[in-house]
Amino acid sequence: MIIAVTGVSGHLGSELVPLLRAAGHDVVRLVRREPSAPDEARWNPATGSVDPAALERADAVVHLAAENILGRWEDPQVRRRIRESRVDVTRRLAETLATGRYAPHTLVNAAAIGYYGLGHTDETLTEDLQPGRGFLAEIGRDREAAAAVAAAGGLRVVNVRIGVVQSPDQGMLNFLLPRFRRGLGGRIGRGRRYLAWVTRVDAARACQHVLEHPAVSGPVNAVSPNPVTNAEYARTLGRVLGRPAVLAVPPFVLRRALGSFAEETLLRSTRALPARLLDTGFTFRFPELETALRHVLAPSAASTGPDSARASGVAGPAAPAHAVTASGRRS
Repeated sequence: MIIAVTGVSGHLGSELVPLLRAAGHDVVRLVRREPSAPDEARWNPATGSVDPAALERADAVVHLAAENILGRWEDPQVRRRIRESRVDVTRRLAETLATGRYAPHTLVNAAAIGYYGLGHTDETLTEDLQPGRGFLAEIGRDREAAAAVAAAGGLRVVNVRIGVVQSPDQGMLNFLLPRFRRGLGGRIGRGRRYLAWVTRVDAARACQHVLEHPAVSGPVNAVSPNPVTNAEYARTLGRVLGRPAVLAVPPFVLRRALGSFAEETLLRSTRALPARLLDTGFTFRFPELETALRHVLAPSAASTGPDSARASGVAGPAAPAHAVTASGRRS
């Protein structure tokens, strides 16, 4: 296939592009600047326009581009930028694809596990559920609705709801590592909240999987089949680093420091499972948290892209990078 990809320099795009090429696909990198390489084409998020030459030959588009959500959201301008990048830009791109003038028959839209929102405890969350409440749930719902414009135009649309990516250089793990390495890590509150996590390489492999399986459409959870509680996560990260993880952080401390961001990410419980991925034969390379953390934190970790870690200080040997079949547990 010829696959056009937005957000190629981002966290997931830099993993997905080499993965697709290794599988024999041709990739056209959609960039906002003037193209400087033969595999690049111009894309304008403000209008949704894409170099016609790229779309006239592409079989599919993978839309990854979005504003980073890390940080406080209380400022209305910050919320506006997040919404614009995730909803309005998606709608413009979907409208372009829906015109019928171009070749792509598939749009893979990188959504987020935040779609399920607040208010959950330990119930199982699968793709059939309606969106929850909260800012991230609202954004997730509206981004998927924006992508549906392409479906109305006849394209196959897959919304990949990506879990909390475990990577030492971005996101949650990057935030926690300095504290855990100083022996100041531990659970949040009683540690009962569930985390729907995934490695970057498995998130990219999930995108490749849905591209290559034309029967898959609609929402797809890209999360490990083994979600963990916050207490389990803290114990596992401490064990991998060889550091104590016995402290308990009161939730009010995080709310005071990070506001709504803490409430909807660190303090949210999301026991999501990858029902549709497993039903279509997907296997996770890293279905278990400890194996995943040992891999991403190992200085010599192997990966299809930049998933190999830049961090050190891991206790014990690095986990092998070969594929591991998911257990398929759904409880």
